[in-house]
Amino acid sequence: MGTMREPTYLILVALGRGERHGYGITQDVLELSDGRVKLGAGTLYGALDRLVAEGMVASTRAETVDGRLRRYYVLTDEGGSVVRAETQHRLSVVTNASIHLGLAGGAA
Repeated sequence: MGTMREPTYLILVALGRGERHGYGITQDVLELSDGRVKLGAGTLYGALDRLVAEGMVASTRAETVDGRLRRYYVLTDEGGSVVRAETQHRLSVVTNASIHLGLAGGAA
């Protein structure tokens, strides 16, 4: 897959909690990123369409709520494997960076 962009990573992590609809994903991403990543509808659904095409996410159902279409998504087995591997990679980078910067173990 190459280098995974942060919004894509956070979408996959959000779906790690289970089935979500678009608005729920945007709220999870906002929470996971401490408010740094705010996904607009175009960005979110563009990423979801790409992730569905790549087999990492599946669309499960759709319903109309208050006249608006709400689509639901889940992580596939492949998507779960990819996001877990990416998380391990990011943890390794953070650990190495913390050591390099003298932040490991609370040292400043």
